[in-house]
Parts: sequence; C-alpha cells; structure tokens
Amino acid sequence: MSNLSKRSTVYFEPDIHQALKMRAASAHLSVSELIDEAVRLLMREDQEDLAAVSARANEPDISYEDLLNDLKSHGKI
Repeated sequence: MSNLSKRSTVYFEPDIHQALKMRAASAHLSVSELIDEAVRLLMREDQEDLAAVSARANEPDISYEDLLNDLKSHGKI
C-alpha cells in the first residue's frame, strides 16, 4: 500500500467482518489491503461498464414494444 494512503472508517456486520478477517489472513494481506484491492477491482469493472455503454451510444434506440414485436415475429416468444 502507498505511503500516501488515507485513513477511513468502514463499518461491517460482525459476520462479514469475521469473514473478511479470515479471508485477509488466508491471503496473507491486511484487511485494509484486501478492501483496497476489492475497491480497485470494483472501480475497474465500473470503468469497463462505462466504456461498453459509451461504445454503444450511437446504436439506434428501440422501444420495449418494438422489441417484443420483433421477438414475437422471430418466434422467440
């Protein structure tokens, strides 16, 4: 973890906290390192999701009714 890390307080339900401590110990990490890793993973996934949405921004819109009609016409429903 960086020397420029910021301190924060996070509250967990007792069972979740126990599981988190056990997971951190089994991975030879501190709870802080494990949480930092999890948050970074979550943000990377968000970035990938936003990129996927952006890549599809120019696709034509279709109404729900039109979608259902298309599915019906192709024997999907």
